[in-house]
Amino acid sequence: MKVTEAEIVISAVKPSQYPKEALPEIALAGRSNVGKSSLINKMIQRKGLARTSSKPGKTQTLNFYRINQQFYFVDLPGYGFAKVSKQQRAAWGKMIEEYLTKREELKIVLLITDLRHPPTKDDQMMYEWLKHFRIPVLVIGTKADKIPKGKWEKHRKIAIEILQLAPEDKIVLFSSETGYGKDQLWNEIIPYITNKEENDLE
Repeated sequence: MKVTEAEIVISAVKPSQYPKEALPEIALAGRSNVGKSSLINKMIQRKGLARTSSKPGKTQTLNFYRINQQFYFVDLPGYGFAKVSKQQRAAWGKMIEEYLTKREELKIVLLITDLRHPPTKDDQMMYEWLKHFRIPVLVIGTKADKIPKGKWEKHRKIAIEILQLAPEDKIVLFSSETGYGKDQLWNEIIPYITNKEENDLE
């Protein structure tokens, strides 16, 4: 997909603030500092649109990025960040749960994991939670450039085993540094942001 327009529309904390256009939404979930914002920037080829930080817990809102006036990437607050109060974590959890379970425009969740390491307990819980609520999910193993290519398949198999990945689900290997996996990821998500009639006409 060629991205000609990309903008952040709103940083929301409650449903009344969500965009009203009823465009398809692709949400990004993952632990703090795993690279969700970097992935968005690489996918749309805009270096600083999604704000990145080396400080975990930076994203504390649901950030809606409108792409080509066609769909939204929605960057969710990271989970597993210890340096916030239990009250703050509970508030984030409620906000994310409400969005994921009630937002009709949500089409699929990209679960971002760090390919260098086995999925965390929080990653496992998020995957199981999404499957429980029958929310489509695509697992991304990011930071692929940080490990030798010859070890990619080994790391992929570890992630599949730990997450107990369902047969219908995939892991896409990705690098925000090199762009590896970008085309495959577009191919995976385009069906969720265009309806079947549009695809049949192309």
